[in-house]
Amino acid sequence: MRDVVIIGSGCAGLSAAIYTARANLKPLVFSGSQPGGQLITTTDVENYPGFAEGINGFELTENMKKQAARFGAEYIMETVTEVDFSDQPLKMKTDAGNEYESCTVIIATGATARYLGLESEQKLMGKGVSACATCDGAFYRDVPVCVVGGGDSALEEALFLTRFASKVTVIHRRDALRASKVMADRAMWNEKIEFLWDSVVTGARVKNVKTEKEHILPVEGFFLGIGHTPNTDAFKGVLEMEDTGYLVTENTKTEIPGVFAAGDVQDSVYRQAVTAAGSGCMAALEAEKYLEEQDR
Repeated sequence: MRDVVIIGSGCAGLSAAIYTARANLKPLVFSGSQPGGQLITTTDVENYPGFAEGINGFELTENMKKQAARFGAEYIMETVTEVDFSDQPLKMKTDAGNEYESCTVIIATGATARYLGLESEQKLMGKGVSACATCDGAFYRDVPVCVVGGGDSALEEALFLTRFASKVTVIHRRDALRASKVMADRAMWNEKIEFLWDSVVTGARVKNVKTEKEHILPVEGFFLGIGHTPNTDAFKGVLEMEDTGYLVTENTKTEIPGVFAAGDVQDSVYRQAVTAAGSGCMAALEAEKYLEEQDR
């Protein structure tokens, strides 16, 4: 049985691994199907403190992984598919059919950006396609970009992008926004934002769903603003969640003693590498405190 198990290997999970490993707790980290999390799809990270010239997303997470391993963290390329947190020890099953037990669990499974399903989306991710304006917006200074979506997420992305882009086109498949009135008014009154109604994206082309007409939209950046889905399937019916699926926490504590959550899996607001790393640190310190209280 382990003292600490960390589910997820993005910035939150790896930060938790560094702190718990340095506390001599020998954490076991489940890397899952995408080691490094969403950050490995980002070619250049320019807003993570300490890297004046920026750093490749994959390189950043690899460095964090090596740092934790140096202090004794262990990694397993398995995905947790089922949990039993009804009693101590906390129990987990993986896609490999293995079972594990631990006194504490830190959940850092992140959230997945929703995509349109276009063939080119994943191929061009980080090369003109992005699901995070605050991460990549500064790369598109004085050029036209577009944002797909009609809710608050899309308009937040669009408004942020007006700081850099020469023009922001919001593409929405309906003729009215789903966003709150405040967000809609801000976007409507912004001179840099233009709307394409009743339209969907088909590759580099935009098609009006009412007239069936297509045209090429000349943009250099393509941003998805259709929301994120937290990776919480394994915890449904076990942990308290918001209606959107994000885990409910007090700081990083869940309602079950010994179970903590960090990063995008419980953060629907900021979703940044640095905030994820910070909450990973918090979860690690909370787990260490819990173990001390249990005389572990």
